[in-house]
Amino acid sequence: NCTVSQDALLGNLGDGYKIALSGLTGGRVNIGACAVGISRSAMSKTVQHLLSRKQFGKPLADLQGLQFRIADMKIHLDSSALLVARAATALSNSPSDSNTRLFAAIAKCKATDAAMAIATDAVQLHGALGYVRSTGVERLMRDAKMLQIVEGANEVQRATIARYLFEKAQT
Repeated sequence: NCTVSQDALLGNLGDGYKIALSGLTGGRVNIGACAVGISRSAMSKTVQHLLSRKQFGKPLADLQGLQFRIADMKIHLDSSALLVARAATALSNSPSDSNTRLFAAIAKCKATDAAMAIATDAVQLHGALGYVRSTGVERLMRDAKMLQIVEGANEVQRATIARYLFEKAQT
């Protein structure tokens, strides 16, 4: 333990934990935004690949099964972007509010899980080229995995979400 005089305190006595949580909350929103960027890049690369790669004389984009997969990727991307936007708005308006922490946890968890799924699908839909560095999708998959871990692994986010729900139900 370290004793610090009142005049050497940064902020108010007892506010340190709230300030630290606020920093984590902002970091989680930022990580969610990074995940949305990874998802957008993976989507763009995959759409271009499916349009340009031909099988049996037709672009892969004409195959309904692949159309369904790319549509699901877009659904995950857009829902993630909306959750990150909600968390960012809450952070701007009420940084220390418990709803803001909840929104940040949800956004970080959903956006990074979606980025991992989208990047993994991008690798798969690129076929053998998915692992080639020149396509860039293999790196997106590695970066997405890292985002699931930093600023509190997604299991931590899920625990935060559950704790919020149980606390809210008891009040």
